[in-house]
Amino acid sequence: MKTYGRGVKCSGQKEGGDKDAVFILEDGATLKNAIIGADQIEGVHCKGSCTIQNVWWTDVCEDALSLKGSGSGTHRIIGGGARNADDKVIQHNSGGKVTIQDFTVQNFGKLYRACGNCSKQFKRTVEISGVKASSGKALVGINSNYGDTATISGCASSVKEICVEYEGTDNNDKEPKKKGSGPSNACKYTEPLAKC
Repeated sequence: MKTYGRGVKCSGQKEGGDKDAVFILEDGATLKNAIIGADQIEGVHCKGSCTIQNVWWTDVCEDALSLKGSGSGTHRIIGGGARNADDKVIQHNSGGKVTIQDFTVQNFGKLYRACGNCSKQFKRTVEISGVKASSGKALVGINSNYGDTATISGCASSVKEICVEYEGTDNNDKEPKKKGSGPSNACKYTEPLAKC
């Protein structure tokens, strides 16, 4: 597999844009069998529904995968993995559903986060199966006040929280408030998740 980058140094958690992405996928596009190197600021941006298959991020900078657009389609992440994400691996700004299947994540802040303070908010659904997670702060963050749900199965070692619920806001200047964590009507999984 080939490694792709942008030849730039990671700027930490400073928000980048489409101009900084390694790949920009249009609605319905598929990216597969690729390695995203450390020399980038933003990894992959999806402008609508997309499929990410067997894609590996060696060193996540701001986010590995940003799901954008105004649609409510389905985003599929199949296989692959990411490591060394200070914050988020998958940032879900659009509406719709995300399925994450057989993904490996190591040394991370959050594997998946539904946008907590986007100016346009949606109900978002994430289904995670066969995940292998190690050394992370939280596997999933959702906004239960917007009707978000997460269904999770797989294994996790040294992950502090599996599913965190937030009170999301449409005010981009405010940070969302944490409501709690653990299994609930919004966070659907059995505790404890198996160790990897």
